[in-house]
Amino acid sequence: MQKEVRFVEIAVIGGGPAGLCAALEAADAGARVVLIDRNERPGGQLIKQTHRFFGSQSHRASERGINIAAELSRAVAGHPQVEVLLNATVFGFYEDGVLGLEQQGRVFYLKPSRVIVATGAAEKSLAFPNNDLPGIYGAGAVQTLVNVYGVLPGRRVLMVGAGNIGVIVSYQLLQAGMEVAAIVEAAPRIGAYWVHAAKVRRAGVPIYTSHTVKRAYGDREVAGAVIWQLDKKGNPLPGTEKDLAVDTICIAVGLSPLVELLAQAGCRLVYVPQLGGHVPVRNAGLETSVPGVYVAGDAAGVEEASAAMMEGALAGLNAALSLGYGRQNYQARRREIQAQLDALRSGPVGERIRSGLAMVLAG
Repeated sequence: MQKEVRFVEIAVIGGGPAGLCAALEAADAGARVVLIDRNERPGGQLIKQTHRFFGSQSHRASERGINIAAELSRAVAGHPQVEVLLNATVFGFYEDGVLGLEQQGRVFYLKPSRVIVATGAAEKSLAFPNNDLPGIYGAGAVQTLVNVYGVLPGRRVLMVGAGNIGVIVSYQLLQAGMEVAAIVEAAPRIGAYWVHAAKVRRAGVPIYTSHTVKRAYGDREVAGAVIWQLDKKGNPLPGTEKDLAVDTICIAVGLSPLVELLAQAGCRLVYVPQLGGHVPVRNAGLETSVPGVYVAGDAAGVEEASAAMMEGALAGLNAALSLGYGRQNYQARRREIQAQLDALRSGPVGERIRSGLAMVLAG
């Protein structure tokens, strides 16, 4: 039986901060957009973020992620040029440019003229004995439980990872009523912004740098964890063990870009540790090595949500322009978006991202 294929102008895969901004920017330029997200509501990681952003006003300083998600979702839902498909999963990106989708048991196909991949990233795990015990979660799962559904994962938690996610989630758990036994970080220094780390330190939470988990223990669920110190080469030091009685272990050791669909499309991928793993080579307009396929957000390289939104806007603007839309205001809008991206990546904090981008920019 011949499959039915529907033609669309721009398909945006992923309804997180990058995808929402990509859809809005392309639609504002005049293109017709289909936004696809596998969840029951758009917003991605923003719907879990109850803390206030900081930075400049153009980067939504003092706004909470949950409010930004609601604002962008309303704008997309009310835009006459945007069609939103929720509970829809793109399972295939075929060589002829056709996308295969499944939505609540129905399988169908789209043939977009342009595709923007904004699929985000997945949490990395950590190997240690008994890391499969009930009570061990990724930080994203804990945020979903607490901030979306109002469910505490336990009473006392060990946080693994002192980057922004680990420290922010630790503070959110304190606010929700959990006790944070400690934060452990394998690196010799805290990776989070000091404004976040200072909050948990003032709350009395110890942060052990150059430490990792030796093992978890418990019969049917987590009852505790043993941590130990690492030397300058990252090797564990016997005799430095500390036993912590906890019923929850939260893993916040980074994210990996979700690039499977980009790989299916034939996009050239390179491994860039500074960006989180394998990411696509792209030009300054975020078009990949496959013409007509763009990338934005954590799928392009793991950064903060503010950068994901700006990348989404840039990808949407360029995808629309390639179809002949938005020419009149293109240069001014492109400069505006790029200036905001450059500001987000400036200074010592952005050095890692800048060095990673230098490895993937082509043309």
